[in-house]
Amino acid sequence: MRAIFRNFLLVYMACLGIVLISTALFGTDFSDQKGLIKQAALLFLLYLSGSIPFGLFIAKAFTKKDVRNLGSGNIGTSNVLRTGSKTAAFLTLTFDLLKGLIPILLLQRYAPSTLFTTPLYDSLLLVPVLGHMYPCWLHFKGGKGIATGLGVLLAFSWPLALVGLLIWLISAAVFRISSLAGLISFGLLPVLALSFAPWQQTIRLFVLSALVFWAHRDNIKRLLTGQEKKIGKAPK
Repeated sequence: MRAIFRNFLLVYMACLGIVLISTALFGTDFSDQKGLIKQAALLFLLYLSGSIPFGLFIAKAFTKKDVRNLGSGNIGTSNVLRTGSKTAAFLTLTFDLLKGLIPILLLQRYAPSTLFTTPLYDSLLLVPVLGHMYPCWLHFKGGKGIATGLGVLLAFSWPLALVGLLIWLISAAVFRISSLAGLISFGLLPVLALSFAPWQQTIRLFVLSALVFWAHRDNIKRLLTGQEKKIGKAPK
């Protein structure tokens, strides 16, 4: 419990640091201390929404297995599928997507309009994804960010998100490798966005893509050596 509290504190301090850096780079008003604290709390709540380890809970509920002891050890959909339960994998995919989508939709609906004119708004795309990848509940060892990233992207630009999902489905059907499908999807999305999306959105997508590729660095090594497992295949 003490470790979780320490992790909570570290994350909140990081959120406060992001707010302060954003204010220093793009504004000079540090007098509104309540406003700064509220913005840090907002980032913290977005992080917490992304950090909920649905894959861990769902896998245990359906199979009694700890997904962290299987395959790659992460809590994402492809690893939950290794428990042998397609239902658990589908539910994990759904809830991981929703934990990126719903908080951003609520934010867009109820947050003060002044938030959307600040540079801090550009970072909101990444916060739930970072929560999924580095959950404070699990010693910062989480998933790879594909489903949660698509969920957040649905809130910001649903056409791009649907294109990304279509690319993932086609790539998964052709190659039968979940990580490769995700890398192809998030690798192509920023390039496609260059032609019709605002430049701010394109920059956010490039950063999100870089984050996803970083989370998949071990998968990339296995792909290059031909050792990456196919969808649903249990590791030996």
